[in-house]
Amino acid sequence: MSLPPNFSQAVDLSSLGKPAPDLTSPIPGIEVTPLNLQAEILPLSKSKPVIVLCWSPRSPESVELLRTLGKLESAGGEKWILAHVNIDEQAPVAQALQARTIPYGVVFIGGQAVPFLEQPLSEDQLREVITKILTLAAQQGIGEEPVEETEPEEDEALAALDQGDYPAAEAAYKRLIARKPTDAYAKLGLAQVQLLARTHGVDAAKVMEDAIKRPDDIDLQIQCADVEVMSGYLEPAFDRLLRLLLVMHGDEQKVIKDRLLELFALVDQADPRVIKARAQLANALF
Repeated sequence: MSLPPNFSQAVDLSSLGKPAPDLTSPIPGIEVTPLNLQAEILPLSKSKPVIVLCWSPRSPESVELLRTLGKLESAGGEKWILAHVNIDEQAPVAQALQARTIPYGVVFIGGQAVPFLEQPLSEDQLREVITKILTLAAQQGIGEEPVEETEPEEDEALAALDQGDYPAAEAAYKRLIARKPTDAYAKLGLAQVQLLARTHGVDAAKVMEDAIKRPDDIDLQIQCADVEVMSGYLEPAFDRLLRLLLVMHGDEQKVIKDRLLELFALVDQADPRVIKARAQLANALF
């Protein structure tokens, strides 16, 4: 691995400064140094992806992220390898990896470095990233493509959906969320099932036509927003409820807000339409 042009530049530590985390327990992963970067890390990456996290004892977020990665590595069936760079002790290595923020992650696949992280991520988000890393490595002939694992409650929900049993599917997803409160896929599955149940057997064309005739009918407008989302008309659905939110108060306003949040959950949170609608919702409420 050749060193980048900015090898001698300082790493930006402007994001640091919070109280130091507890470092009494061992730090997971292989410590990367100038000596083992090319002698050990790069050769290892030719058989398995090597995920390297640049961290600092002065950054609680980076320490927590490193420990989460260690937990995921232990549970990952030895499909990838974790390594780490303490930028306070190994600044030249951090500079070689072009780390400018903390935490900063790079994965080595077949000797090639690919940056993948520049901010703290949740455990669920890390799982998704690692799945993508393993998939990318497998495409390059390194390791095996990850097998998607499903939860028993999810299997139960999908089986119920095949039978058109929406209440059973909803109950299964709720049990999964009760067991794994941070499971993003379970929350998405529940939102999808609830939308399917609300729109099942509904005459979409008639609902939209009636909504034009009765703009003050809250239940009808909410139902129309559901129908629009099911049809892929996200912006009209969001705009419909946001307009209604501005003229409602108390419990009625809360019902509209809650439905908007449910509809937001059905869409990628990075979608510009969701970002715009969330900002409008915040302005309307505050």
